[in-house]
Amino acid sequence: MPPSSSVPLHAPASICLLRLSALGDVTHVLPLLHTLRSAWPHVPLDWVVGRGEQKLLDGLSGVAFHVYDKKSGLAGMRELRRGFGGRRFDVLLQMQVAARANLLSAFIPARRRIGYDRTRSKDLHGLFVNERIPDRPGIHVLDAIGSFCEPLGLQQGEVVWNMPVPAEAHAWAAAQWPDDGRPALLISPCSSHVLRNWRAERYAAVADHALSRGWRVVLCGGRSALERDTADAILAAMHGPALDLVGKDTLKQLPALLARAALVMTPDSGPMHIANAMGAKVLGLHAASNPVRSGPYSDRRYCVDRYDDAARRFLGKPADALRWGSKIEREGVMDLVTVDDAIAAFERYVADRDAGRTGAAAR
Repeated sequence: MPPSSSVPLHAPASICLLRLSALGDVTHVLPLLHTLRSAWPHVPLDWVVGRGEQKLLDGLSGVAFHVYDKKSGLAGMRELRRGFGGRRFDVLLQMQVAARANLLSAFIPARRRIGYDRTRSKDLHGLFVNERIPDRPGIHVLDAIGSFCEPLGLQQGEVVWNMPVPAEAHAWAAAQWPDDGRPALLISPCSSHVLRNWRAERYAAVADHALSRGWRVVLCGGRSALERDTADAILAAMHGPALDLVGKDTLKQLPALLARAALVMTPDSGPMHIANAMGAKVLGLHAASNPVRSGPYSDRRYCVDRYDDAARRFLGKPADALRWGSKIEREGVMDLVTVDDAIAAFERYVADRDAGRTGAAAR
């Protein structure tokens, strides 16, 4: 769609992006950044971001990061403003609607303050912006974020991530298991939203199935007690071996680790979107959230989708009757995803992988 003639097409003097969290969501900003840099390579780009997210994105070229620690409250917001040194941005892209992010945006001096459409707004978001992106229901989170360039006269075209992963991170990942031809099923079992998590014994059953098909199984995750306990429960329930890398990687090594996997099994989580950004295929487990909105952007063929079942069971209506983006984070919702569902998704991937290799050999 060509830009409207009423939209100024000249380059802004400066652009500030506000997206604090979470790990998966900040990966959705990367294609927008690519679009802005491609159109206007000399326009200064600043990004107000969370501490962990900045660690993930460290090394991203052409962007000046300003880290806001959520624990610092109003004092941190005032410190952020002082850090701008009196600068006033031409454009602020306010890409987060939570109350804290809305308040933080008031500490960022900007002439144009572009925010979400009214449908996606909440927590008084409209009071902190003076322009809005187009209201397009039914689109993926990444496409909604990508539309923030439209009031500037641009269109997000090709989706490019270019995650900043250093060579030493890829070397670390390559050293974790031999490159012996065995495909790896990498399981990242935990989301930051515990009601999106699946049962350990179900992960174990799928892992054992993968082992029976000649695959290698790898567990990964962070250093929290929940992630350690979940990994231990999976290992205890498995009949075969798995490589346990939980708590052993850094945020810079995680993307490289995910990229080495043939298939990544995970609930709706940061690792899901990082894996997708790195080109890995994802076996996503969805019931609490809608994979059409927040599943792996590039390829959802290997996802399990029980979102409509969850809507009918817990809310008494079909998914298409819910407000777009509704979460169904209820106790037991992920039990709607069965072991058979996940094994069927795994086998879909195996069939496609085998077909691709056969076709390549024939050529």
